Amino acid sequence: MKSRKLSRKRSRTAIVTAAAASVVAGVALVPNWSAGAAVVDDPTVDAATKATFQKLADAVFTDRTQALVRGATAKQSTSRFSGDVRLSSTQSRDENSALTQLRGRQDNLAKLGETYSAGNTRVTLDATRVTGRTAKADVTETTTLTYAKATGDAPKTTGFQSHHELTFKADQQGTWQLTTIKDTDDGGLAVNTLSKPSVKAPATGDDGDTMPNAARAATTRNPVAAPKTSTTYDYKAMAAYAEKYWNVYNKDYPDFNGHADGGDCTNFVSQSLKAGGWKHVPGYVYDYTKWFGTADIQSDSFVGVNEWSWFAQNSKRTTPLANVYQLEVGDVLQMDFDRDGSKDHTMIVTYKSNGIPYVTYHSNNTLRRSVASLVASYPNAYYYAYRT
Repeated sequence: MKSRKLSRKRSRTAIVTAAAASVVAGVALVPNWSAGAAVVDDPTVDAATKATFQKLADAVFTDRTQALVRGATAKQSTSRFSGDVRLSSTQSRDENSALTQLRGRQDNLAKLGETYSAGNTRVTLDATRVTGRTAKADVTETTTLTYAKATGDAPKTTGFQSHHELTFKADQQGTWQLTTIKDTDDGGLAVNTLSKPSVKAPATGDDGDTMPNAARAATTRNPVAAPKTSTTYDYKAMAAYAEKYWNVYNKDYPDFNGHADGGDCTNFVSQSLKAGGWKHVPGYVYDYTKWFGTADIQSDSFVGVNEWSWFAQNSKRTTPLANVYQLEVGDVLQMDFDRDGSKDHTMIVTYKSNGIPYVTYHSNNTLRRSVASLVASYPNAYYYAYRT
């Protein structure tokens, strides 16, 4: 069974208008926005209403981002969501709960030495579909967080893109209410998301194969140093490739976002390793001892999370690391979210500073997210660290 895993990408140019968002007593508030004409039996969503949908989404996700920023304060607003578009009472409670959980994540990050001094979120409205009195809006969120304690050559920011489907329902008076927010990326690995990451059934190989088991890595800080001494590959080239294509996809390879067998995370990492010198091992696509990827054909080990792990170990191209903080540029990190023995996500280290590795990946396309942030967000996951 194949196990291609994670992510969905919709590349779009973000030209947005930032909307002010406020939080009073942990509940997101926005000023009055008009949604245009009242809804009729067969409503159409006009330009003004679409703009309001976008502004409301911008406000909601800006609030979520600001909940992660240390010391961020909310401005006083005079009313609940008002005008002709607002949060439903249920969604308002859900957002209140989300902000509380994200502030808890902020505290967990701070305990690991990571804080954000600023956050910037932009939302674009990509598509709107109307059925009766229900409108579904697809939006792209682009967020940048500024690291508060960045010193020396440490990264100053981390960024990600994520995609959401918002459901609005209209009453007889023409008032649209935001009733549901659904993350539509397969991975669910944005810093400010609270949806559970995608998982899959345990993968298996061809009959008769003996699958090499990867050793789990610890997540405790300040482990014994494990410096990288190999000169076999060009690790800077691996990192440069990943950071070039983190949110735009190389057309020389297929894009597995939304693919029935999984997403694009391992395909992306394999491309990065290839850019740094990993050579093809041609053969049967289902044979995990082979590894190859072109525009026309890819081995399962090139695009599958578990199959990549099997190849990497069997070929001796990687060795296990005892701790995730021992990772260096060009090394690979995998995660098993529900600890069922089947790995779910693959990332590559593109930067390291002050003992902290920073990973770049597809599935919520993400640039330079710290390993500390992953551990704080997913403390119960299993982690696997590979020295390349």
